[in-house]
Amino acid sequence: MKSDHAFPGVDRSVKVRDGLKSVIAGLALVKCHSTCFGRSRDLTNIRTVHNSCEPDNRVRRQLVDETNTDHESDPIRLIRPPGMHKTPLFLLYLNVLVIATCGLIYELLAGTLASYVLGDSVTQFSLVIGVYLSALGVGAWVSNFVKTQLARCFLEVELAVALVGGLSAPILFVAFAFVSWFQIALFGMVFAIGVLVGLELPLLMRILKDQLDFSELVSRVLTFDYIGALLASILFPIFLVPRLGLIRTSLLFGILNALVGFWGTWLLRPLLTNRGLGGIRGRAVLVAGILIIAFIKADRLTSLAEENIFPNQIVHSETTPYQRIVVTKGNRGFQLYLNGNLQFNSVDEYRYHESLVHPAVNLSQNPKHVLVMGGGDGLAVRELLRYPGIESITLVDIDPQMTTLGDRFQPLRELSEGALSDPRVTIINTDAFIWIEKPEQQFDLCIIDFPDPGTFSVGKLYTRRFFGMLRKRLTDTACVSVQCTSPLVAPKSFWCILSTMESAGFHVQAFHAPVPSFGVWGFALAGPKNLEPEALTIPASIASQLRYLNTENARKLFLVPPDLQRVETEINRLNNQILVRYYETEWSNQN
Repeated sequence: MKSDHAFPGVDRSVKVRDGLKSVIAGLALVKCHSTCFGRSRDLTNIRTVHNSCEPDNRVRRQLVDETNTDHESDPIRLIRPPGMHKTPLFLLYLNVLVIATCGLIYELLAGTLASYVLGDSVTQFSLVIGVYLSALGVGAWVSNFVKTQLARCFLEVELAVALVGGLSAPILFVAFAFVSWFQIALFGMVFAIGVLVGLELPLLMRILKDQLDFSELVSRVLTFDYIGALLASILFPIFLVPRLGLIRTSLLFGILNALVGFWGTWLLRPLLTNRGLGGIRGRAVLVAGILIIAFIKADRLTSLAEENIFPNQIVHSETTPYQRIVVTKGNRGFQLYLNGNLQFNSVDEYRYHESLVHPAVNLSQNPKHVLVMGGGDGLAVRELLRYPGIESITLVDIDPQMTTLGDRFQPLRELSEGALSDPRVTIINTDAFIWIEKPEQQFDLCIIDFPDPGTFSVGKLYTRRFFGMLRKRLTDTACVSVQCTSPLVAPKSFWCILSTMESAGFHVQAFHAPVPSFGVWGFALAGPKNLEPEALTIPASIASQLRYLNTENARKLFLVPPDLQRVETEINRLNNQILVRYYETEWSNQN
């Protein structure tokens, strides 16, 4: 045996260390080989071992920590899955981006759909967000029980998210039309999606942990996760819902999830066994195919649900950034629905709009400049244009697609007598709550035809703050007419609106009209000064153009019967919106 001194310049400790490294490396290779091939101990097939199994991460990390020198010649480095070091990390981060974007899109879809069909957007979004976030935690906890085949499990979860998330909106839309336990289906779907999405990121982080140290891994994964969430929150209201609608948006992101799963079979190929690989790819293709077919047939899926919701044939439907618009046609006219709520029936809408407009016009002193808020269908404007003394009408409606429908959809254009095309009419598409603070023009008359205050986004338009801002935009002789829901079905809602207007400095008179499609419907007539409804007169030249009102009938509108007498309510303020609670409670009891 040669002496150590036969190797001049080499320290004994270096030789001992190298010897130990070789022994440790050999043991690690034997462990990896025996794990994958049972009793086999043939180390000459180590390349085959690497291509067919996932090495023990704990052993590899320990060995690298203990022998982290001379990387070029370190045999332990062979244990890293071959091919993974060749995969660009930005592709894996792109997976994180897609996962985060799709997950938030599914959450937004559920909240929006629930708001559309159930109302009260704050409650619906709060519940959806709460259930979804708790489900993410459950998914992260469940991921702890996945010990082997991480890459395969990740891909299977990705395909499950694609199928469940992609079909969530179509399933929920149909469920609302056909089942009585819609809320159970809604939150069950949200919880299932949340658990699956909660599984994805922990699994992907465990796959990536061999590429980066822990601090870098967490920072980069969370960065791309938050970027994906931002991307989803921008795309959803600005592009996806207005251009694609809820159902197609859901299906599109399901397809995206499925394609990521399919692509992942190549991206994570070094961590996958040959066994079952074809099955994963086949399922990815199948899921993507189902979703693509559903995407093509999305209009039919929507019609299937809405045909069971609405009593008459649907002749027009569209989803805007603000609402779902549906027009139906029956034997006796057509009907307009916003978010499933009837706005008018062409058979008897004249009773509603004549009552809303004409008392206010004739109790004002020759109004010349009129403000209309809401009423994008143009029917209130039609009634105003009967007065030649009115010089200008400013219509403020948040939804440009609604005013476009009122002007260009032929049945509605005929019903409004082309009112929105009149040169005296100026249309402003913006939020009335924001707009009312800006204009300097004073108005002689205001007609408010907002939808019922069933959501907080509409309820703010019936607050003391809003009526206070409106008061500053009116002349001293102006009148305001407001639709105020049914005083018979929802007395607290009705009187809450009137009390709120009084708290803002208006003198208010209650009145009501029978509208067959709605029942008894309530209105409020208000002004900076006290009004005298008994002095109301409808000129003969105007009365001859009307189907319902004349002077006698107009005065009778202000007679309040015993069952519609005033009830005490709170003031509807911006910070509490008690009106929305009143409305939800009263109309829910009615239904």
